[in-house]
Amino acid sequence: MGITMTGQVVKVISNQFFVLVDDKIIECKERGKLKKLKTLPLVGDFVVVNTETKTIEKILERKNMIVRPNVANITQAFIVTSFKNPDFSTNLLDKLLVQLEINHIKAVICLTKRDLINNLEYKKYQEILKYYENLGYPVVFNTELSKIKKMLENEVTVMTGQSGAGKSTLLNKLFKDLNIKTGEVSYALGRGKHTTRHVEIIIHKNIKVLDTPGFSALSFLNYEKEDVRDSFKEFLKYPCLYKDCMHDKESECMVKKAKDEGKILPSRYENYLNFLHEFDTKKRW
Repeated sequence: MGITMTGQVVKVISNQFFVLVDDKIIECKERGKLKKLKTLPLVGDFVVVNTETKTIEKILERKNMIVRPNVANITQAFIVTSFKNPDFSTNLLDKLLVQLEINHIKAVICLTKRDLINNLEYKKYQEILKYYENLGYPVVFNTELSKIKKMLENEVTVMTGQSGAGKSTLLNKLFKDLNIKTGEVSYALGRGKHTTRHVEIIIHKNIKVLDTPGFSALSFLNYEKEDVRDSFKEFLKYPCLYKDCMHDKESECMVKKAKDEGKILPSRYENYLNFLHEFDTKKRW
């Protein structure tokens, strides 16, 4: 029968699952029953492992999960986004924030490539970033290494964001012995080459960080329109007469009024409408 123990999946490559059990990594396969159920363990999952057969017998209940990257039991996410090459995208930033809000994961906005923009351009971004800070999203720069390390302590953090924004570069600066492969940005496409090929938890003392394959776009998942609406937390400051108001075409909408009065960042509201439109055209994130 073998001895069963509980561990955490720290890396997945193809159909091989690397599980941390009592400070040792065991390379496992999933049990046939899980295959039939089409239930794959994700990085971050706590699982029951048969240490003799080296099979994953059971996936324990998840606190949360996100997709693109596929990870579970995350407490915090660093959204790594560059000012330029690739260009700063409020659309992608808001899509990620929606996903994190729905899954009750803390979000931190981490900015890179400040040296690629001039002071006049930066002044324009300062206003936008201040808005996100006022919503409760901390904003840090990738040069603030000691501050970032402190924010990573006692958390399970996923590094996510645009391809080529500098996730792997940041991790190499934080933990100099990692030597994670980094890639150049494709100037023709305006986005980064995918240098991280698998998802893995990096453990360093009391810090757990996931380096993830980069991406430059997201598609709809199985969320509801209301989930997306309620994840724009500034909207909650302006309650409408009708609780089911979608802040779109309805009259006497307090959110639209707040937007017209300059209380809501225009790009945030525009992105929200774009997300609703994706539902209407039957696309899913």
